[in-house]
Amino acid sequence: MDTTHRTSLLPPDVLDGKLFTGQWTKGALGAADVVEPATGEILAKIGMADASQVNQSARTASVAQIAWAALAYDERSATLRRAASFAEAHQAEMVEWLVRESGSTRLKAQFEVAVSIKVLHEASALPSRSVGEVLPSNAGRISLARRRPLGVVGVISPFNFPLYLAIRAVAPALALGNAVVLKPDPRTSICGGFVIARLFELAGLPEGVLHVLPGDGAAGAALTSAPEVAMIQFTGSTAAGRKVGEAASRNLKKVSLELGGKNSLIILDDADLDLAIANTAWGVYLHQGQICMATGRVLVQRGIYDRFLAALVAKAGSLVVGDPARGDVAIGPLINAAQRDHAARVVAAAKAAGATVETGGNYSELFFEPTVLSGVTRENPAFHEEIFAPVAVLVPFDTDEEAVELANDTEYGLSMGVMSRDVGRALKLGERLRTGLLHINDQTVNDEVINPFGGVGASGNGTSIGGPANGEEFTQWQWLTIKSDAPAYPI
Repeated sequence: MDTTHRTSLLPPDVLDGKLFTGQWTKGALGAADVVEPATGEILAKIGMADASQVNQSARTASVAQIAWAALAYDERSATLRRAASFAEAHQAEMVEWLVRESGSTRLKAQFEVAVSIKVLHEASALPSRSVGEVLPSNAGRISLARRRPLGVVGVISPFNFPLYLAIRAVAPALALGNAVVLKPDPRTSICGGFVIARLFELAGLPEGVLHVLPGDGAAGAALTSAPEVAMIQFTGSTAAGRKVGEAASRNLKKVSLELGGKNSLIILDDADLDLAIANTAWGVYLHQGQICMATGRVLVQRGIYDRFLAALVAKAGSLVVGDPARGDVAIGPLINAAQRDHAARVVAAAKAAGATVETGGNYSELFFEPTVLSGVTRENPAFHEEIFAPVAVLVPFDTDEEAVELANDTEYGLSMGVMSRDVGRALKLGERLRTGLLHINDQTVNDEVINPFGGVGASGNGTSIGGPANGEEFTQWQWLTIKSDAPAYPI
């Protein structure tokens, strides 16, 4: 891979089988190849951590965290601002890594870098915010409730939005005085891990406060059991999240789980058809559908269903599929063969259960065609399974009541949208949807950093991350009382 434009951020020696513990060092499990999904080309090598290396990093981080939390708030803020400045200077190479390592289209990669920089700017303001409250008390006594850092935060991040979904936890956790051990997905450890390590290394973050350790399931298990780790922030599939949550809770750790979704976009019969198609295409096909907020169901009122179906089929057929590093494409590759095979299996099962493949349904290597399924009923596998591929699942409905029932017929509850010219009607319907994120006249894929982000049901454990939620998520309450003289108790 051409390194001309990225040596200042990721020099060649960093990409030679190493990981980050405050210093760049070899992984205990050796090196793993970083493979470009579009071509199969080996881009670099990353170090892989084992359980003992995770445990050692947790111990080191717990020591480094004490001095980091004790720094003046404006010094921590300055570190975050410097990291943001370096990110702004290296946007082009960060985009390039997202395109090549994760298979992102250039538009998606540019958005992800921009929103990740916004995370750094927003996090830089956290150290200077109020850290508690003065509580009512008796005369001669001061009673305070104050927020304190947790200590060491373990972050386990996924492959699909690898930079953003890691940095949205790493940056606020650091800003609030915690140390962080990040385990990025091995498939995207450079754009989802090493980029972050280098930004903070260049920004002058004290050694040992941040560790970036790619690894397998054993490394993740070690992070959930290490006694020095106070909290696990996990983003990924619901199946993996259940295991992480169980293990972390067993070890009495705070747990934040951001999991999967089967998100519905409801198109009411008075919606603008062109805007509805544009929103649907974005929600279904962005990043090949590999987004937890992707529009997994398109519920269309029967009066406009036929026209909507024809327009969406035409839109899907117009989307260019190809290598995003070598052309202006709308659909890039899926992350690996396992994800491609899962999508093919669900589409085949949907067809066997009575759905019609209106367009697409085939693949070449890791490139899956933009697909539209019609005739999907509540009994169809495609109605319930998270596909994580560029597949639109169309379901007709007759009444607003039926739309609510269909949208709520899922164990998930992450994001939903309602499209209608009648905002009051859409809001009334939306009030009955069980979802953590609700968008009126917008599709389901939305995150603006300053908002609390979290799902209900199998999409999360009731926690949120981002915006006003960060102060609560990455700190804990301490009650502090002060008296001028100790009382003389009667015992």
